[in-house]
This record gives sequence, structure tokens and C-alpha cells, in this order.
Amino acid sequence: MKKQILFVILEQFADWEAAYLSSAVYMLGMGEYDVKTVSLSTDMVTSIGGFHVVPDHSIESVPSDYEALILIGGMAWRNENAGKIRPLVDSCLAEGKVLGGICDASAFLGTTGALNNVKHTSNDLDDLKQWAGGMYTGEERYVTRQAVRDKNVITANGTAPLEFAKEVMLALKAAPEEKITEWYNFHKLGYYEAAMPQDAATWNS
Repeated sequence: MKKQILFVILEQFADWEAAYLSSAVYMLGMGEYDVKTVSLSTDMVTSIGGFHVVPDHSIESVPSDYEALILIGGMAWRNENAGKIRPLVDSCLAEGKVLGGICDASAFLGTTGALNNVKHTSNDLDDLKQWAGGMYTGEERYVTRQAVRDKNVITANGTAPLEFAKEVMLALKAAPEEKITEWYNFHKLGYYEAAMPQDAATWNS
């Protein structure tokens, strides 16, 4: 049975923040992983870019057997209903599974207390502090960097979907580190600058 990576997407989710990671899971994961989407219900959600997605699971039907819970940023994380995602975050942390949040979803993690004991980043520290309030006590562990991985928690700002994908893949050990780094460099540096990976033809298709 394939290992499941759960992507939490809310209405007006940032589709580009999911794209690198979801594709890397399939391209580098050696056929061992499946990507599944989770939202508040199984009603269709629409991305910022206009993609219409019918989630695989509602928050009530999330499987207990999964490898990672990945919160994708977007325009709805500050809505009251987004708080219904918190129990998923709490259980993921308690079970020591990989937990990721990018852009506003990383700041949402701050509102759950998930960032207090790990190094982390987000879009802006002051915004994180203001939004999370007393639930956030991790200011000394905030790192001004595109993406940060500490233990099994990965955070990134909204301009770092590629860095986020790399760190999540490394946390999952979804492929040899050399392959993950090669994949990252190829996409970061571009076709003409990066060393040509042996399987670049499949990455270019």
C-alpha cells in the first residue's frame, strides 16, 4: 500500500505552493507515495489560479495512516472555519509525523502552538506574533530564511515553494538526498545553468 501525503487546501488556496512538492513526490518517490487532498468538506474548492479541486477527504474522513500533513497557503487561513484544521495539526505533531506549512499556512501553525519548540519561518515575524497572540512563544526560534526544517516540522514563506518542497522531501526521506538536491538545483538554476541530471528528460516533459 502506498504512503499517503495529505495536502490541506482551503478555498482560494495558492496552487503554485503545492505544485513543486506534489510533483516531486511522484517524480522522485519511486512509486511509494500518493498525494491526497483534504479540506473542510468534500465540496469543490477553487485555487487562486482558478483550478477547481474536489478534495479526497473532509476533515471528518482523514485517514489515520499517513506520512505527512502539508498545509498549503492561500486566502482563507484567517477565516474562523480554518480553526477546524487544528485537531489535524495536533494529532500530526503528537504522532511525530512530518508537518509542513507554507505562506499563511505557516502562520496558522503559529496559532496552534506548533512552532514554539522548533526553528521556523513564515512571511513576517511581526504578523505572525500579532495573529497568533499568546499561542505563539517561539520568537527566539524564528529564522529569516526561505524555508526551515527542524525535526519533522517544515515552514516556508510564500515565495519559496521550491525550497519548501526540497525540505519536505528531505524530511520524508522520499528519495536519496543527492537526487533531491539535484532536482532542486535543476529547477532553481534552470535548464542551462544546472548540471544535467540523468533523468532530466522526464522532468522536462
